[in-house]
Amino acid sequence: MPVIIDGHNLLWLVQKLSENFHSIDGVGLCRIISGYLKLTGEKGEIIFDGTGPPDKSGFDNISNLEVFFAGVGKDADTIIEDKIRASTAPRRLTVVSSDRRLQKAARTRKAPVVKSNVFWSNLQKQLSRKKTISEPAAKRHGLSESETEQWLKFFES
Repeated sequence: MPVIIDGHNLLWLVQKLSENFHSIDGVGLCRIISGYLKLTGEKGEIIFDGTGPPDKSGFDNISNLEVFFAGVGKDADTIIEDKIRASTAPRRLTVVSSDRRLQKAARTRKAPVVKSNVFWSNLQKQLSRKKTISEPAAKRHGLSESETEQWLKFFES
């Protein structure tokens, strides 16, 4: 399910509410979101107001997340509304924003809406989960007698 994120809305929330992320910038936020999207197998777009930093190279090589800047004379909300309207499958979109204007636009097209704080909380939970790696049974039980003999013969030669 594609995710469309109101960049400054989420960035502001993360900077204000998260002690560990009060100095995070747009690039750092995008890298964290990218990691989350990789884990969930989703793709996303994040749209920021304005033209962004002069050097946008920090946004290179961010996978599963396309980064857009609204530019001069347009705001991210308008771009996001246009994307929602243009979607041929709006019910498959997820719009991330606490902005009432965007929530209304998404609901009008029956696109699911997730408030920024809920999205960030879910992202943090998903990223903090430890990946369990299943070990082969042989590791717990050791080698059989015949396997042990094979290895002994192999190293004796």
